[in-house]
Amino acid sequence: MTGDTSDHATDAATDAFVAYRNLLFTVAYELLGSAADAEDVLQETWLRWVTVDLARVRDQRAYLVRITTRQALNRLRTMKRRKEAYVGSWLPEPLLTTPDVAEDVELAESVSMALLLVLETLSPTERAVFVLREAFDVDYDEIAAAVDKSPAAVRQIAHRARQHVDARRPRQVVSPGEARVVLESFQRALETRDLQGLLDVLAPDVVLVGDGGGVKQAVPRPVSSAGKVARMFVGGLGKLTGTITAGPTVVNGSPALVVHLDGELDGIMAARIEGGRITGLYYVRNPEKLTRVGAETALTLR
Repeated sequence: MTGDTSDHATDAATDAFVAYRNLLFTVAYELLGSAADAEDVLQETWLRWVTVDLARVRDQRAYLVRITTRQALNRLRTMKRRKEAYVGSWLPEPLLTTPDVAEDVELAESVSMALLLVLETLSPTERAVFVLREAFDVDYDEIAAAVDKSPAAVRQIAHRARQHVDARRPRQVVSPGEARVVLESFQRALETRDLQGLLDVLAPDVVLVGDGGGVKQAVPRPVSSAGKVARMFVGGLGKLTGTITAGPTVVNGSPALVVHLDGELDGIMAARIEGGRITGLYYVRNPEKLTRVGAETALTLR
């Protein structure tokens, strides 16, 4: 009889975990910017979840989010040391996303490369509070339980983090259609190595960030200004032997480009677009961060 009860409890725990798995992955990914680490956090969450007495759990979603947040915070602190030893600039791991992600403006913005980079400038606790409150609408009491702070302290942290993010996030939300038009112009100029074409589509203060992880060549530090970025693409591409092609894709809920060199995947280029021009380019070439662009990843805020 005991075995039957235990099996039933495990089945119930499994059903709940599966029901919220996409949500938990999204929480972990927004906190970490790494799909590989998010998957590890989900594994750790599961191992703790199956030991919980479900009869005492009032809100399974909230409880699972709390476990996931705590595990992600632990990992964030170890990732800080890894990033300090990282070769060159660090960019979030790009995800090929399902069409519904792009259709959900709130979700698409919350997982955009541009916002994830802004979140990198927050402390681990600030990031957790901001993400849980702004993206997932978790109440202050639940956030307090997840980050081991008082609700009053969480409110202050949330206010401070929101001000910090608002000062640095894109000033306007661009529709997928607008973004595609801008990226098509950039793609044509990139493939034909058209310097003037690049200058026309890049904002004067555009910033290019490249991530090769020490495995592939990338700009060692961010490159600023349209002139420098355009000349770097034209001159740098000129040194490459082979045919470069760029095709449209949807990464982290936003239009992006998948770049191939002689038919082989070279990298993913995401963009921050404002006022009809590209203000930020994020080129991920590190092969370890390109493993999720072959299949769609389901993300959700609910």
